[in-house]
Amino acid sequence: MSIREELKKRILVIDGAMGTMVQRHKLTEEDYRGTRFAKWHTDVKGNNDLLCITQPDIITGIHLQYLEAGADIIETNTFSSTSIAMADYDMQELAYELNVAAVKCVREAINQYKAKHPNTTEKYIAGSIGPLNKTLSLSPDVNNPGYRAVTFDEVVVAYTEQIKGLDEAGVDVLLVETIFDTLNAKAAIFAIKEYYRKIGKAELPIMISGTITDASGRTLSGQTLEAFYTSVEHAKPLSVGLNCALGAQEMRSHIEELSQIASCYTSAYPNAGLPNAMGQYDEAPHQTGHFIEEWAKNKFVNIVGGCCGTTPDHIKQMADNVRNLTPRSLPILDTTI
Repeated sequence: MSIREELKKRILVIDGAMGTMVQRHKLTEEDYRGTRFAKWHTDVKGNNDLLCITQPDIITGIHLQYLEAGADIIETNTFSSTSIAMADYDMQELAYELNVAAVKCVREAINQYKAKHPNTTEKYIAGSIGPLNKTLSLSPDVNNPGYRAVTFDEVVVAYTEQIKGLDEAGVDVLLVETIFDTLNAKAAIFAIKEYYRKIGKAELPIMISGTITDASGRTLSGQTLEAFYTSVEHAKPLSVGLNCALGAQEMRSHIEELSQIASCYTSAYPNAGLPNAMGQYDEAPHQTGHFIEEWAKNKFVNIVGGCCGTTPDHIKQMADNVRNLTPRSLPILDTTI
C-alpha cells in the first residue's frame, strides 16, 4: 500500500536520531576509515554518512533497532551526502555512491525485519536530504552581508546528484529536512521537480520539515512558520512539519499552528528535550511519548518521530502511544475561491 493510502488510515512513525546511536558505538578514526579509506589524506571521524560504505552493518543494525521499536518510515543516513557537504572531508566524488549505499543499508534492515515479522505493516524508505552546511540567504562574512559562499545553481546541482542516487537506489519518499534556510529548501524542491521532468518519471512524494530555531518562532533565516509553509506549499508536498532545534514541549504551539494552516499531512519529530550544559539530551522516552500522544489526541499530527537525542526506546514509546489514535484529517479546501 502506498504511503498516501496508509496516512489516510493511521498515524505513521518515523525513526529517531542516527548520530545519537552512532555515538554509542564509540567508533575510532580507523573505524570510520575502514579498509578502503585507510590512507585518506584528511581525518574522517564524524562523517557518519561515510559509515554506509565503511561500516554498513552498524548502520543497518541501527535501522533495524528502529524497525523493531515500531517505526514505519526509516530515513537514509544521507543527511550530509551532497558534494557540497562532503567537501569538508574532500569526498565530493562520493556523493552519489553514499546515497546508493545508504538506501541499501535501509533495504537490508527492512528485509531482515520482514523475515522475522512476515505479517508486518508496510515499511517505507525516506531519502534524507539535509540543509547543507552553506546557506543561500545569509552571508558567512559579517563584514560583507552581500557575500554568499554558494550559488543557487551550485546547490541545485549538488541536490540533483543526491536525488539521482536516492531515486535510482529505490527510496519511497524524499525528505527535505531540518530546513533553516528556505531558499536552500527551494533549491532542493526545484532539483526534485527538474530531475523527474527530465527523466520523464512520476515524482516521488516529498516530505518537507523545517526547523524553528528559537522562542520567536522563526527559522534561522528569519521566516515565521506561516511564511515558511507558504514558501514551500507550491511543491504540493505529502507532508510539511518541524524537526530538530526544539524539544516537544517547546515545539507544541508551532505544531498546533501548522496543523491549522497546512493543507497536506503534518509531521513532527522533535529532539529529546533541550540539551543540557554538556550537550546531552535528558528527556526520558516516557516524557517524549507523553507529549507526542497529546499532540496526536488533539489531531495535530499525521507523522511523528524523533530527532537529536532520541533512541529506539523513545520511538517505541511514541509508537505505542499513538497506535490506536485517529490521525489528523486533511482540511476540506474551498476551491471556488
